[in-house]
Amino acid sequence: MREFDYIIIGGGCAGLSLAYELDLHKKLENKTLAIIEPRDEYRKDKTWSFWKVINHNFDDCVKKSWKNFSINSSTGTKHLQCNNYPYQSIDSGLFYKKTITKLKENKNVSFFKNIKDVNQNKSFIFNSVPTLENNKNNLWQHFCGFEIKTKENIFDDSIMNLMDFNCEQKESVHFFYTLPFQKNRALIETTWLSKMNDNSLRDYDNQIRNYVEQNLRIKDYEIVYKEEGAIPLFYPMDIKEKNKINIGTAGGMTRLSTGYTFLNIQEHSKYIRMNINNIQNIKHFKIEKKYRLLDKIFLKVLDKHPEKMPEIFFKMFNSSPNTIVKFLSNKSNLFEDFSIIFKMPKWIFIKALLKS
Repeated sequence: MREFDYIIIGGGCAGLSLAYELDLHKKLENKTLAIIEPRDEYRKDKTWSFWKVINHNFDDCVKKSWKNFSINSSTGTKHLQCNNYPYQSIDSGLFYKKTITKLKENKNVSFFKNIKDVNQNKSFIFNSVPTLENNKNNLWQHFCGFEIKTKENIFDDSIMNLMDFNCEQKESVHFFYTLPFQKNRALIETTWLSKMNDNSLRDYDNQIRNYVEQNLRIKDYEIVYKEEGAIPLFYPMDIKEKNKINIGTAGGMTRLSTGYTFLNIQEHSKYIRMNINNIQNIKHFKIEKKYRLLDKIFLKVLDKHPEKMPEIFFKMFNSSPNTIVKFLSNKSNLFEDFSIIFKMPKWIFIKALLKS
């Protein structure tokens, strides 16, 4: 059984981002790495989107960027522009092709389907497979998306719709999300923030078809791609083990109030790469404490007052686009934090804070 200096458990976004970062900066020239991933082949299975508030290694995997976006609620529509931090959407198929091709050129990198195929005793392990608590009260962001192609040029591909709350809520928080990649092609997702205890919320296909045909008034279209997933809006179990660091969602890299993970993974990968020679002794990389506290309060309000969330989200975007984007992406300063907090309905947030 072969031994390796490093083992990455899980060859998804977090595992491959870290391996690519180490390889790109020549940290694997004299070290060996095993990547454990059970899938038989890599194919497009996700779309990762985020505000580009920092540089990253995958600009060539970006399918589309937007500087304009909109928010819809029952009270109206906001149109906003953010030139400093464009919203980017990465095609996971392009990401997989880029990272796997590069890593397979390195003779010190090996892929295995089962952890039992390698000797773990002397390796430092990076684990991206989360251990999640089975609790029916935990909140999730669960979603399904169709990429559709239309015969006519229907979409304005210069603006994306971040949230459209003009849909059935079912005592949860529900919105649609539209990313127009071309004038005749767009990803349309139904997104729920809920405890996933109500199976009627998972009637995703009908939800999307109804939205496309009734809200967007598109009758003639073809579904060219489908994705589905669930992001835990709670931190996984953090079991401290010697010679092991959790990465990705397993390492707490998901921003709980938004589900955004991709750029946090890139920052964590860079941090590990910069400290790889002293990996046994480095402090664990975490999302800043103020955001973890604010997310905890926000999710308590969401849990207790789901009916208020469409207007809360809508009011949040009364702040300047730069400020709100930085806040959602863990890059805001204290003044910017307060400018957003003061837009919120104060009493229900104060009660949630007192119970934190």
